[in-house]
Amino acid sequence: MFFRYQGEAYDRRFLPRLTTKEIAAMNKDDVLLVLPVGAVEQHGPHMPVFTDTLLGEAMLAKAFEHLPEDSSIWLLPSVSYGKSTEHAGHPGTITLSAKTLMAVLEDISSSLARSGFRKLLLFNTHGGNADLLGMMAREIRIATGLEVYRLDPGAVGYSDSFTDEAEKACGIHAGDVETSLVMATCPGWVHAELAPREMPRFPDSRYFSFRSRSFAWVMDDISGSGVAGDATKATPDRGAAMLETAGPLLAEALLHIASFGMASLKNE
Repeated sequence: MFFRYQGEAYDRRFLPRLTTKEIAAMNKDDVLLVLPVGAVEQHGPHMPVFTDTLLGEAMLAKAFEHLPEDSSIWLLPSVSYGKSTEHAGHPGTITLSAKTLMAVLEDISSSLARSGFRKLLLFNTHGGNADLLGMMAREIRIATGLEVYRLDPGAVGYSDSFTDEAEKACGIHAGDVETSLVMATCPGWVHAELAPREMPRFPDSRYFSFRSRSFAWVMDDISGSGVAGDATKATPDRGAAMLETAGPLLAEALLHIASFGMASLKNE
């Protein structure tokens, strides 16, 4: 079970636990700050609306357990609200507009730059944020001089060996993976008896893909239940195994990003 503000990430690597004097004294040349960006939005009849933010925090808590003691990677508080306009109209969805989320990210990054930090990672756990964060990474780079990176946890493949091909193709929201993860993280937050199975139908064509976002859908276009995937398959044991798999994979990714520098890109 995940306990917020406890464990390695929060006891030793949570930047806001430091005083302003301690932050001023930090050698910021090698520091990578990790900003989780999640969402508060409907996740079907069986899952909490806090799912995306909760899982981002739980995954990072697990990843930070695998970082060496001398690493200079620090965690920031989550941006809990995201751009969830594709779920607007479903009770419990609290969405920011693109303009508002962009302004929030601009203000956070400007504040970090004024404090002397140089590297920022946007750690995203909501698909509806992805395009905006990709664009904003460059805008922040231009506006502040920060080196900005983006990582979605799915990119490390932590769930690949735990799901079938149908779930890989269509299980993008409140299906087997997310339900299993929340069962393992906060089991009392899941109503397993209400878990649905709804697999959207897509044309057999290389031009259409959920994950490539090759067309502009909203949730009501593809699902009646608010779910895309098979939540009936979810188990807490598989969720726990996915979290254990995700921890070292994400830690490796964080260390790789932390050791990278933009100056290395020029072939001079």
